[in-house]
Amino acid sequence: MSDSKKYFIARICSLLKLPANSLSANENEISAFLPLHELPLIVKRLCQMEEARCVFIGATDDRKNSKSFGLQYLFSIDKESLLILLRSKVPDHSLKFPSIAVQVAAAAAFEQEIWEFFGITPEGHPNLKNLLLHEDWPSETFPLRKDFDPHQKIKRVEKKSSNFLQVTGEGVFEIPVGPVHAGIIEPGHFRFSVAGEPVIHLEIQLGFTHKGIEKLAEGKTVLEAAALAERISGDASFAHSMAFCQAVEKIAKVTVPKKAQVLRVIFSEMERLYNHLGDIAGIATDVGFSFGAAQMLRLRELILQKNDRFTGHRLLRGVNIPGGVLCDLTAEIKNELRSFLNLLLDQYAPVEHLYFETDSLMDRIEGTGIVLEKVVRDLTGVGPVARASNVKIDLRQDFPYADYPNLKFEVAFRKEGDVAARMLVKMAEFKEAVSIIFQALDHLTDEPLVVNIQSLPEGSALGWAESARGEIFHWLRIGRDGKVERLKIKSPSFSNWRILPWAVQGNIVPDFPLINKSFNLSYSGNDR
Repeated sequence: MSDSKKYFIARICSLLKLPANSLSANENEISAFLPLHELPLIVKRLCQMEEARCVFIGATDDRKNSKSFGLQYLFSIDKESLLILLRSKVPDHSLKFPSIAVQVAAAAAFEQEIWEFFGITPEGHPNLKNLLLHEDWPSETFPLRKDFDPHQKIKRVEKKSSNFLQVTGEGVFEIPVGPVHAGIIEPGHFRFSVAGEPVIHLEIQLGFTHKGIEKLAEGKTVLEAAALAERISGDASFAHSMAFCQAVEKIAKVTVPKKAQVLRVIFSEMERLYNHLGDIAGIATDVGFSFGAAQMLRLRELILQKNDRFTGHRLLRGVNIPGGVLCDLTAEIKNELRSFLNLLLDQYAPVEHLYFETDSLMDRIEGTGIVLEKVVRDLTGVGPVARASNVKIDLRQDFPYADYPNLKFEVAFRKEGDVAARMLVKMAEFKEAVSIIFQALDHLTDEPLVVNIQSLPEGSALGWAESARGEIFHWLRIGRDGKVERLKIKSPSFSNWRILPWAVQGNIVPDFPLINKSFNLSYSGNDR
């Protein structure tokens, strides 16, 4: 560890008024256990003085061993490439913990999730209501407690009145949309309050695709859980599995072979390529520019076909495994991939130019769906959504993993925060991803693909990855039997869904599909 990093960790200890030995540290992470009543003040100091952002808040059911529930608060200080995990306990006779949602807006949704899944109440929460389980879920049934049987049939209760905020006043009316939509998109309910044409307020209800992934992971081997991780969000299969595998590898204290680290970069960027092309096409579709959309979707399909050719799966499932990867790239395939990427760039360039020259497209997206930088920072937005609003965060650079430390690339960002900015960021990232793959191909060596993990000790660790939508975090705890005891998943969509209403506010209802598509959030990834 460098002297500057040691100095900064010492500053954190001093800032939090903790003795230096309260924190265990490595290059990227520090961890501390704190009494429950001290959390609000310490979090306030951390956020005010060190520009920390709340990555996630999680909970564990530890009643069997300690007659308490555990809490985990993960904060990131991006400028110092430092993650701070604060831990605490809630006695099982209390079932209450102090909310920090008033001072840290991003904490609100995580506290709601803990309340409905564990039955622990965040005292002082400004808007405590159901987040994913909806109003007909029985109030004393908590799915992430250890005594909950995931195979039981839940008897739904009579639906309570909805908790939607009602905007009142002359000329104000509501427009409900969904949860069932036209086409093949996932279900979500949107309720617009409008006065005339402009949207005054938008309420979003999700949870319709909740699969119980975190509960299903309990008791699984890491190989079984890795397969679950790939099914959190289909178009982020590789990123989620990589975050999970890296957590396992930290617990096992193994070093993944260099070749596997390089291959993980290549496949990660292939996943980014097809996602960004789909997003860019979706924006064109929603303004009626069908020719531009069709061309982008044609290129996207070519990438998916190459994924299938190289790995056996269009969405890159079955590639990652704890300890490395299962798919190699032969010399023939490497040459084929280089030729394909050159062809891809050649065919992409004129279509991108056509987008810029199409006034009916650019006029609709410039100045539409603006998200202020302050909103992104307050709600800890991530990915292209954040980078389009002048918040330059990217785990590939801030907390580099796999072979990213050995690669040169620029993180694209804009300041406008509108639909156009989000599209331009993705266009720039598309071209940068191709450059990254070219570099990575030159780093491939003749090494093993996997290091064998014989057994896992009891312990916990963080794994992360920068997906096409933004940062993914998996917090994994392995029990004494070597199986998964708890898996906490933080997807980029969980953060960015809270920002979408701010982007819609003041725009007209017909622009909502366009704004929504520029975010392109995952319902499944949010609901898990």
